[in-house]
Amino acid sequence: MDFVSWVFSWIAAPSSALPEDMGSHYVIESGLYMSSFAATIFIVGLVIVGVLLLTLLIALIIMLQSCQNQNAGVLQQYRNNYMYDYCNIFAFHKQLNNLEAEEFPTACKPYVDSYVNGGQYLLELNISIQVSENYFSTVTPDSFDVVLMDIDDILLTDINDRSKPPKYRNESDAAQALAQEFVRRLYMRLQIGGWSLILFTRKPENQRNGVVENLIAAGCEGWSSLIMRSGNEVPMENWEFISSRRVALHNQGFIIASVISSRMDALTGPRMGKRNFKLASRHWM
Repeated sequence: MDFVSWVFSWIAAPSSALPEDMGSHYVIESGLYMSSFAATIFIVGLVIVGVLLLTLLIALIIMLQSCQNQNAGVLQQYRNNYMYDYCNIFAFHKQLNNLEAEEFPTACKPYVDSYVNGGQYLLELNISIQVSENYFSTVTPDSFDVVLMDIDDILLTDINDRSKPPKYRNESDAAQALAQEFVRRLYMRLQIGGWSLILFTRKPENQRNGVVENLIAAGCEGWSSLIMRSGNEVPMENWEFISSRRVALHNQGFIIASVISSRMDALTGPRMGKRNFKLASRHWM
């Protein structure tokens, strides 16, 4: 039998008739066959493709989860920013209308703590004092020039005042001490600059001794005058009381060079100073 005849007879032969030295084969009805090694490679390839597809699926799931988390974070940040802005605007509204602490929204309580105890209040107070210091460093007082300085909040901070609800007494002792140090620095620089300081408070005259003791304890002495409410001024609105005292000073011949306060009620009405300064306020208290 020649070689060509042998090949045709080998192709036509059933698998059982194949020589043993040809090895095992996978016979396909179409006439194609695959060795065990090729079949192994094929199966391994399928497994690798499956693993790659599974890995891709897991990666897609992780990416989708990450996008959801980011979107949730952006939404939460938006909500936090909205609440902060809302509370900040309401705080300004509170100052403008001299509202009581009880009227402040309960939802703003976390932002109250954050503003006062988180350092933002001290930062803004220091900057607002620097602005006033920069101005006074460029001017010199005349003989009748006076500076009116509000000592409530910025020097007479009553951290132990039990008349306030506990949830609104949020400023720490350290923060209060540092705030008073900032104001005392301004106080001393005004005195060194030759300015006559007239201090005023909304407290009644019968508390004068305690107020004087607190001022001395805070390191503030040598003021020209200390304005307090007389008996008939107690029923007056704060802005009305302060404005009437400014008018009285003007009528006495004094020139009000500046009014310095952390409250809006002291910065409204007639006979304001040439340059007035609104210091940062613990307005969320």
